[in-house]
Parts: sequence; C-alpha cells; structure tokens
Amino acid sequence: MRQGVLAFPLTSFTEDGEQVDVAGFATHLRRHLDTGAVALFVACGTGEFPSLTEQEYRTVVREAVTVTAGRAPVLAGAGYGWAQARRFVTIAAEEGVDGILLMPPYLARGSQSGMVEHVRRVATTSELPLIVYQRDLMALTAASVAELSGLPAVIGLKDGHSNFLELQRMQLAAGSGFLWFNGSLTAEMQYRPYASVGIAPYSSAVQSFLPEVSRAFFLAAREGDQARMDELLQGFFSPLVEIRDRVPGYAVALVKAGARLRGEQVGPVRAPLVDPDGSDLDDLAALIETGLALVR
Repeated sequence: MRQGVLAFPLTSFTEDGEQVDVAGFATHLRRHLDTGAVALFVACGTGEFPSLTEQEYRTVVREAVTVTAGRAPVLAGAGYGWAQARRFVTIAAEEGVDGILLMPPYLARGSQSGMVEHVRRVATTSELPLIVYQRDLMALTAASVAELSGLPAVIGLKDGHSNFLELQRMQLAAGSGFLWFNGSLTAEMQYRPYASVGIAPYSSAVQSFLPEVSRAFFLAAREGDQARMDELLQGFFSPLVEIRDRVPGYAVALVKAGARLRGEQVGPVRAPLVDPDGSDLDDLAALIETGLALVR
C-alpha cells in the first residue's frame, strides 16, 4: 500500500434509507479516486457496516471493486462474532477485494485468549490479508499482538485507543514487517503523537466530504510543515471535533452531512445514528467554507 490518503467511503442510501443507492455510491467512489485516495476501505465504520445486510454488503463490495478497477486497493470491513465475520470475509473474497479490516466484536468483551481466538478463526477463512481494528471493547495486549502477528493472514493493526505506552510494547512484540495505522476519530488531530511512535498512516474521514483539506493536511504532514499543520488543525480539524462531540454517532453522521452539503448523493445515516440539523448543520456548513478558504 503506497503512501497517501487512506479513504473510508460512505455507503450511499436512498432518501428513505431503505436501500443502497448504487449510482450514488459509484459517484462517491470515483470522487475518492479522482482526489488521490491511495486505498479504499469500504463497508467499514464510516460506511455504516453494522447497518448493512449481507446482500447490501455484497453490493457495496462488488461496486467498489468494479469502479476502482485496479486503480487502488479495496479493503472491506468484516465483523460481529467470528462465525458471522467469516461470512463477510467469504463474500468479500468472492467479490475480489484486496484485504479485510476486521472490526471489533459487537457488544462482546472477551479475554485476551478469546480475542486472539476470534481473530484466528476469521483470519483462517481465506488467504486475504487482514488488518485487525482495535477500539471500544477490543483492547489487545502486547502478548496478544505478538501471537496474532504470527498468523500468516494478519498483516497489521489499526489502533483506536491511543494508549501509546501499550502501542510501544505491541510494536516491540510484533517485530518488523507488521503494519500499523492510526485509527483514532478525526485521526489528523492525533497524527503527531502516533507519528512520534512510528505510526504515520491514518484513516481520514474528512476525505469523504472535504478531500481538499484532507490532502492538504497529508502533504503538510509528509513534508514536516509544522506551521501548515497547525493552521489546518486550529482552523478546521479542532472545530470539527467540537461539533463531532456534541452528539454520539456524529463521527459518521457529520461526514455524511458534509458530503450532502457538497452536493453528493449519499442519503441519510441509518438509525441509531441521527443526521445533524439546526445549528449543528449550520456550524458544519460554515466550517466547510472555512476549510475551503484554508486551501485556496
């Protein structure tokens, strides 16, 4: 996977939220590709994986592989308990994806041995490379990561806990060749602490509605332009986090609302997520204009 912006596309729904809007999704994917995304992680958190049926998941994954046509690797989310996660991995493999992002087990807190076994069961489903996403109820130890790194299919870990002491232990335990990703919410805000422990790649939700700002930050980070990073963090990303933290689920809902404000046909979020309205939507619209002004 080459260096660049890692995109986590939205899943487009019809206006009533009842069906996947395939045409809208295809347009959204092309915009990601045309604005320089180097990999597409579809049907993941930003893509509302937990709200998708198996058939909808297949539709989303198939469309992503078709539209991308080799321009960038396509990775698909998979999750829930290991038996169901294997079903999603099988579907993704049938549709020709390049890898899997394994989401945390849903509402199930397991022991370390249980979480390792969960990943092992999924990782042996196919030969697809698999990245483990730890966040929420899934918090691995260095010993567990060392064990997982020995599985042929497990190539890396995306971290959403931001426990840097434990991350250092994990990195030492996993050894060289294992991939690491900053998976914190609004990851640009934590780029520096992650980069300080050697984890530069990050997921950019902002890429889904304001790729101009997403790419500007990536370029500033790559070039070590601290002043430019500060300008973008203070002027755009920090205010975005303030709006994001007003309502649970806004980490996804704001992104989708931002895409709609910019004219994309992505539809609403599905409950239990709620779309922003009123002053939250007004503040987001104003912040988008601020972000665009910062990159003109």
